[in-house]
Amino acid sequence: MDIDPFIFRFSIFILSIFIGYYVVWSVTPSLHTPLMSVTNAISSVIIVGAIIAALAGKSENVFDTANIFGFLAIILAAVNIFGGFLVTQRMLAMYKKKKKDKK
Repeated sequence: MDIDPFIFRFSIFILSIFIGYYVVWSVTPSLHTPLMSVTNAISSVIIVGAIIAALAGKSENVFDTANIFGFLAIILAAVNIFGGFLVTQRMLAMYKKKKKDKK
């Protein structure tokens, strides 16, 4: 009995969604900021691959599928990186001690 490769890959994708959901929501708040920094580093690697995909193909046809998806990946990864840095900066500011005013 052969399993269709699409069904096999799709079931792995669905299982990874569930595993990712439970892993992310079981992280303690003290580990959240370091994990955000790691995901920002991973997104920077994604941008390198997206730039390679966006520049793939022949120069006379700019609107190939790989170019469009590469450009979309650059945009989404950039939003993810900058948003991740903003969230990380905000969370680190929450851990700083507040200065008391002397009167």
